[in-house]
Amino acid sequence: GIATAPHPAYLENPRPRSGFVLLTPHWKGRNAPDVGTEPERPRCGPIGSGRRRPCVSRLDREAPTDGPRGGAEGCGPGDRGARRAGRWLSGQSPPEWGEGTSLGLGRPGPRKDESTEDAGPLEAQTMRFRIYKRKVLILTLVVAACGFVLWSSNGRQRKNEALAPPLLDAEPARGAGARAGDHPAVSVGIRRGSNESAAPLVAAAPHPEVDNLTLRYRSLVYQLNFDQTVRNVGKAGSWAPRELVLVVQVHNRPEYLKLLLDSLRKAQGIDNVFVIFSHDFWSTEINQLIAGVDFCPVLQVFFPFSIQLYPNEFPGTDPRDCPRDVEKNAALQMGCINAEYPDSFGHYREARFSQTKHHWWWKLHFVWERIKVLRDYAGLILFLEEDHYLAPDFYHVFKKMWQLKQQECPECDVLSLGTYTAIRSFYGIADKVDVKTWKSTEHNMGLAFTRDAYQKLIECTDTFCTYDDYNWDWTLQYLTVSCLPKFWKVLVPQVPRIFHAGDCGMHHQKTCRPSTQSAQIESLLNNNKQYLFPETLTISEKFMAALSPPRKNGGWGDIRDHELCKSYRRLQ
Repeated sequence: GIATAPHPAYLENPRPRSGFVLLTPHWKGRNAPDVGTEPERPRCGPIGSGRRRPCVSRLDREAPTDGPRGGAEGCGPGDRGARRAGRWLSGQSPPEWGEGTSLGLGRPGPRKDESTEDAGPLEAQTMRFRIYKRKVLILTLVVAACGFVLWSSNGRQRKNEALAPPLLDAEPARGAGARAGDHPAVSVGIRRGSNESAAPLVAAAPHPEVDNLTLRYRSLVYQLNFDQTVRNVGKAGSWAPRELVLVVQVHNRPEYLKLLLDSLRKAQGIDNVFVIFSHDFWSTEINQLIAGVDFCPVLQVFFPFSIQLYPNEFPGTDPRDCPRDVEKNAALQMGCINAEYPDSFGHYREARFSQTKHHWWWKLHFVWERIKVLRDYAGLILFLEEDHYLAPDFYHVFKKMWQLKQQECPECDVLSLGTYTAIRSFYGIADKVDVKTWKSTEHNMGLAFTRDAYQKLIECTDTFCTYDDYNWDWTLQYLTVSCLPKFWKVLVPQVPRIFHAGDCGMHHQKTCRPSTQSAQIESLLNNNKQYLFPETLTISEKFMAALSPPRKNGGWGDIRDHELCKSYRRLQ
């Protein structure tokens, strides 16, 4: 027997679920003689035709003609409105809600005659869901294609950024005239004395969010420090530095860096020197200058805790930091985050002064411990700054000083390429060197030492990182009288092979004139070029004098600086 009542499954769930076609028994009309298992496909006109022929299924043709659903009606989604409009124009009243039609907006209402049902609504829903599945599939493919294109472009960009030397079009702004929205600039100013006027109190500001450009630079710096791509070498896997490694601490004075690079280019034997540039400021201009170095092996590394990478939080300047000159009691009332830690002169931290000491100590550790090609290096490392200028025979003299140290002064701890003493003539002294007690105000240019000296120095990490002086060289001076086993002995030539071209900046209030300084140095070297490149060196004088502990300069009282400085040994 064939049941004439609607199938129970259809009564429980008359509306197909999204994405599936409900196949339920259906019938041709009242008291149908047989039962089908799949709705018959309608015969429709071409989809692209201008006037579409109504698609009429065999089920519709044989269905009852009375009632709001009777008659031959179109079965496509676009024909539902036409069917309703046709009934209303022909004089039939529009169907009420619940009269057996949903007007295409929802589930069909209850039928007046439970024994009478046609396949039209189910077939229309089947077609509608088939069309929706096709649209969903097309939309999914389009979204997937767009996502793949976006992912590919970002991947290529990250790969290109990791190449050395990376040159980005988006460069952090420098100077006070930066446009709004530019990356904050970093400037080095003059630290005021302890008796200067106090700055106005500034209320603590909420902690700002990190912008995308800053995060981009942080990621790029991390990748470059990890890759350590050495340029101007044949096979990087088999290459190793020979006799001398030169490390230059670079900030943001490209005009002076250019002078240093010019002096390196003129130096004899420079192709045997491995030069490492350690940056605390990302600059396209500086990167382009270093990209032009083709006369020696070159590596660029970047201080990962610079002000530029943390412009609005420690180790940069946090808006919640205490103003420099506020009294401690007032700072405690303000609630600024470092109120408990002024320096020895009652002043609070200034990031632009703290950064230099941080960078120097991080660089010292990173070069000796983290540079892969230096793991087995047993020679000297010479430390310079971007505003130094080297004589053409600096490498020649340096090698002879190293030989002299090994033969006649094994107790000498460090070598220095010169002092700040002004000399007009090199006659009679170009081949003389002195052995002296190392003094930070005289022998901090062209400072060189071995791994053994570094190991002794790094044992004094706690003392270096907590001594209240923002100058790295004055802090070293304190270590020589407090932590190191003995005073440092330095071997230094009487005629300097290094010159300080940048007589402006952190410790000077002069206007920077790099061209004037370079002209004076070049004139001095040209007037004494016949005395350069001495065949031998001799120790002229040994003058050892005990030094008293230096006077603190302050600027390093914040406990956050202490802990960050100590952490460099643990960084991988």
